[in-house]
Amino acid sequence: MKESQTNSVFKPAKKNPSDRADQATIASRAIVEQEAAARHKKTARLKQLRLEKEAEEAAANPVAPTKEKRKAQKRK
Repeated sequence: MKESQTNSVFKPAKKNPSDRADQATIASRAIVEQEAAARHKKTARLKQLRLEKEAEEAAANPVAPTKEKRKAQKRK
């Protein structure tokens, strides 16, 4: 009887396959969320740089005033 008790204490319990699937799902969601956050951060940084560059270019090259177009005369 002692032997059966010691064996049951040290035997690893069988793992449920759904527990493993849950762990994989949690890990994959964490990875996807990290990648999305990094992508969002990079997009925001690049947008800010683009806006700054466009502002500098607009200040360096002022737009010439546009000429008013003549209205086309209607044919009779």
